[in-house]
Amino acid sequence: MSAKLEAILKLEVPVLVRLGQKTLKLKEITDLAPGQIIELNKPADDELDLMVNNIPIGQGVAMKVGENFGISISFIGDVKSRIEALGGGPTMAVTNQDAGEIDDDEAAALAEQFLGG
Repeated sequence: MSAKLEAILKLEVPVLVRLGQKTLKLKEITDLAPGQIIELNKPADDELDLMVNNIPIGQGVAMKVGENFGISISFIGDVKSRIEALGGGPTMAVTNQDAGEIDDDEAAALAEQFLGG
């Protein structure tokens, strides 16, 4: 694996779990106060969205992990869709269909694409 690819794969990116969403009028937002409840238009037993760069890349179920929350992933997109979420645009094919992983040539090309633009 090239040094450039290794450097890219060590980057940390924020991963978000979206519980739900709702559109509010600006007046409703300015009137928010502690103790208020915002009802989301999502059933409590629906799966949560796993997101990178505000783009859904998978889904899962909320879990308690010790004293923290976690997400048990039930669906995750392929490597290509996850990388596209990072860059915000289309990328080259980066999955190895047989192994389900990035091979060295594809990874090197991907690294060049990220470093170049």
